[in-house]
Amino acid sequence: MLKVHAVNAFEDNYIWLIQSEHSAETMIVDPGSAEPVLRKLQTLELEPVAILITHHHHDHVGGIRQLRQSYADLPVFGPRQELIPEMSHPLAEHSGFSVHPAFPAVQILDTPGHTAGHISYLLDGKLFCGDTLFAGGCGRLLGGTAEQLYASLLRLRQLPAHTEIYCAHEYTLNNLLFALSIEPDNQALHLRLAHCRQLRAHDLSTVPSRLADELQTNPFLRCDQPSVACQLRNDNDVEPLEAIEVFRRLRSKKDVF
Repeated sequence: MLKVHAVNAFEDNYIWLIQSEHSAETMIVDPGSAEPVLRKLQTLELEPVAILITHHHHDHVGGIRQLRQSYADLPVFGPRQELIPEMSHPLAEHSGFSVHPAFPAVQILDTPGHTAGHISYLLDGKLFCGDTLFAGGCGRLLGGTAEQLYASLLRLRQLPAHTEIYCAHEYTLNNLLFALSIEPDNQALHLRLAHCRQLRAHDLSTVPSRLADELQTNPFLRCDQPSVACQLRNDNDVEPLEAIEVFRRLRSKKDVF
């Protein structure tokens, strides 16, 4: 099993270090800031071998240059449809991509919507999905479309239920409070919210989550459920809402929650 180390950055970002099972070799995911990454690498005596980028936003790429100054020739993998500083290996969807011999093959998933070219990385049952899917929520539309983001979420929904979701922000409590406003009778959601409140009270991370829990409690993965759709109807609706319209309304409500 790969080891994953969290690096806290800014107010609520997570930068992920994926360590090889049998060595100190490590891949860095979405380094928005270099300093906390460098400290963690030195503390744990890890050797970076690659940088993986999900999308172009500054809080995911801002540390690349300094990391490459500290570790010469460090390859940078990222979405080919986006401009990433110092990207050396542009990627598109791929079922089994070898980043480094110390790691299993990485599946590259096109997951646009938050941005137009967003990608995600799946390896060893772990999904590094940037700002596409959050614990209890999903990303805003900042360059992509609602249709793209919903299609991306439907793709991720099909992954094995035991998949671990490594998103890039600690947004879980707010996301679950919003989810509860949509599904107030969802008992799994009440239990998850209570558990996450305990974790945060002790300054512990709520990430990673499991896809199985997201399927039960994340309204953005439940747009085809009557318990979600009924909360998004208005007096002008005559026909049942299609799931994509539920998603559009849900995302709009979350934007102002």
